[in-house]
Amino acid sequence: MRNVNNGKMAEATPSASGEEYPWKRLNVSVQDADTLRQEAVEAHHDHLITEIETSEGPLATTLRAVYDGDEIDYFMEKLDGRIKSHDHEIERMCNYHYQGFIDSIRELQQVSGDATKLKGEIQGLNRELQTSCDPLLSAGDELVKCRKVQKNVTQAIESLSLCLPVLEMYGKLQEQMKSKRYYPALKTLEQLEHTYLPRVINHWFSQTMADAIPKLRERIKEASMTELKDFLESIRKHSAKIGEVAMRHAAEQNNMDPTIAKKKVKKRRAPAPPNPFTGEIDYEPPRPPSDGEDAEEELSAQDLVDFSPVYRCLHIYTVLGDKEKFETYYRSQRWKQARLSLQPPSNMHESIDLFKRYFHDIIGFFVVEDHILHTTQGLVTRSHMDELWEKAVEKISATLRSTSQSCKVASLMLEVKKLIVLFCHTLKGYGFSVGRLLELLLEMRDRYSEILSEQWVEVFNDIFAEDNYTPIFCDSPDDYTIITSQFPYRDKDLEQSDYPRQFPFSQFVPSIYVQVKEYINACLKFSADLHLSHTEIDDMIRKSANQLLTKTLGGCLSSLIKKPNLSLLQLIQISINMNYLEKSCEYLEEYISSITGAEKDSVHIARLHGSSMFKDARSDAEQHIYEQLNLKIDEFLDLASYDWTVQESRGQASSYLMDLVAFLQSTFMSFTNLPEKVAKTACMSACQHIASRLMALLQDNDIRQLSMGALQQFNLDVMQCEQFAASEPVPDSNDGTLQMAFTDLRQLLDLFINWDWSVYLADFGKQQARYLRVPRHTAISLLEKLNNADKKKNNLLQSLKKNEREKKKLIDTVLKQLKVLENGTT
Repeated sequence: MRNVNNGKMAEATPSASGEEYPWKRLNVSVQDADTLRQEAVEAHHDHLITEIETSEGPLATTLRAVYDGDEIDYFMEKLDGRIKSHDHEIERMCNYHYQGFIDSIRELQQVSGDATKLKGEIQGLNRELQTSCDPLLSAGDELVKCRKVQKNVTQAIESLSLCLPVLEMYGKLQEQMKSKRYYPALKTLEQLEHTYLPRVINHWFSQTMADAIPKLRERIKEASMTELKDFLESIRKHSAKIGEVAMRHAAEQNNMDPTIAKKKVKKRRAPAPPNPFTGEIDYEPPRPPSDGEDAEEELSAQDLVDFSPVYRCLHIYTVLGDKEKFETYYRSQRWKQARLSLQPPSNMHESIDLFKRYFHDIIGFFVVEDHILHTTQGLVTRSHMDELWEKAVEKISATLRSTSQSCKVASLMLEVKKLIVLFCHTLKGYGFSVGRLLELLLEMRDRYSEILSEQWVEVFNDIFAEDNYTPIFCDSPDDYTIITSQFPYRDKDLEQSDYPRQFPFSQFVPSIYVQVKEYINACLKFSADLHLSHTEIDDMIRKSANQLLTKTLGGCLSSLIKKPNLSLLQLIQISINMNYLEKSCEYLEEYISSITGAEKDSVHIARLHGSSMFKDARSDAEQHIYEQLNLKIDEFLDLASYDWTVQESRGQASSYLMDLVAFLQSTFMSFTNLPEKVAKTACMSACQHIASRLMALLQDNDIRQLSMGALQQFNLDVMQCEQFAASEPVPDSNDGTLQMAFTDLRQLLDLFINWDWSVYLADFGKQQARYLRVPRHTAISLLEKLNNADKKKNNLLQSLKKNEREKKKLIDTVLKQLKVLENGTT
């Protein structure tokens, strides 16, 4: 800022005049700055006071600026000064206008007097007017009252005209609810809500009715649901009857026996009272079925049930917008009932009536669902039905599999099969797929064959137990005809012979053949109504027949042959019987082809395996014949009692051996009906067993001493055996084969009895040696036993005999040479 002093501006630098105090002029400049600051503060305060005077809004900002400053006291002084200035201005203006104010007061007082006078005049006029208008006002009031009454009457008539239809409709609704006509009640409720109540919406009772409508709807829903629950409970009770009627109708349509589906109902009637005089009870014949029962038989499955509760409930829930809820509830409840129907009764495998009740319940369920499917829209869909059926088929299949495994009676299985076939026909008529159930019948057929096989085990065992195992004798043509009708045996020689006639086989051959045919017929019964081709039926029958022959009959024959109490003659007869049963397999194949209708020479036809089974059984019997024959031989040979130190033989064969030969001769006479090979094999086996046992007697280590007399007696027994072998005990056995069984014994005995040691030693090692079949160790053993017997002789005279000394010397020499040969060979 500039401060003028004596017309010059203050300078900030010292002057060049060279004065003593060049800075002294600055003090004047500082005083000018304080003045300027004071002026600025005053201007600021003036501005704030001006804002306070002129502002019409809040003064918060202005006051904050005052208090934020440091000179509030100074501001208050300035404000007081401004107030005083305005007070002087007001006083001046009041002094200027005082006379005009006095004049106005005077005029006002004059006007007040005039107003009082005017008021009095007006009050007088008012009293006069009131007095003159009192009659008119009274008439007007009466007119107004009449107008109000007339208006109220008109409004009441109009309100009643609107309310009476509503009240009548509401009364109709109550009547329909009482009579349980819920679907018409729902229609009435809809009209009441949408048509009549809006007309009386201003009346208080309309709101009461409007509030009651949801409750009425819920009552209708609950009532219809109660009817549906009653229907579901009723349909559960009547499902069995519906299924029975449906199955009976299906049986009639498919030309099946309707009694298959009918349950046996035993109707108990109270017995007639006894005669009071005689005490006897009069017999009453069974009453014929009443007309009501006949009518019930003629009713269709749908006629037995009233489906109206379902339709009503469906329509009600559809109108109320809860159709999906109803469908869900209905389907869930019906599935629960389906699960109950699919639950088999306990011990169902014991009674056909329990099977019928099981199938009746299932058919009744699906017949009802099929009816609902075709009489409603969307409540039961085809996909829902298919899903239910698939679940049901799985459960039915599992149940039938388990019950068939528990079933032990073939006749019951056959009845169950018929019932399943009719069950499939019934549901197939309603559009359900029954292929899996028909396939299940093929599985059950295998179980049926197993049950038959188990039953036939007892049949075969009874036949074996009752048979006498002797050839059949026929004393008359009738007896002969009976046997030939049971078993296809033809023999011209037998037909031309006189009575009594004798068959080569025993009674169990025709009995077995008849029972196999019975088994085939029983298997064929199960294949009926399965809609199989002739070839398929033939294969099934042959498969079952093979199972019967190979496993069942084969097992029974094996058990029979292994019985320890069978005699040799019985085993022989069994072997003979197997031969004829083997030949009968061809007739069984022809019989199967004749009853199944399949061509015998078809390439698809399986062959029976009975021939191989009978061959195996015959071989088993033959083996047991050989074993039994050897056991009998052992019984005779166990009676052998030799004195191995005897000096001379008795001159004839031992008694036990004579008895053995007699037994063998009689036994081999019964081999005449056996095949030639079997008889020869049995005879050869017997001779070989006798030879081995006799050789074992000589080689017994318990025998320490042996005399020539004992050898000669033993030689007589062997000669008796050789004579038996040469006597042709079985036909065509004179070729010397049987005698070869005793060759080892013969060469050994000839060597010792003829004392032909020079030849034995000379031919040692040659293929054409005379005593080729005499082993060295056997010869050594017998020589040592002879030598031991000579050492025991204590008779001095005998020891001094020249012949005895030479014999003793010869035995020692031969023993030495044989041992040398034995050691050399070793």
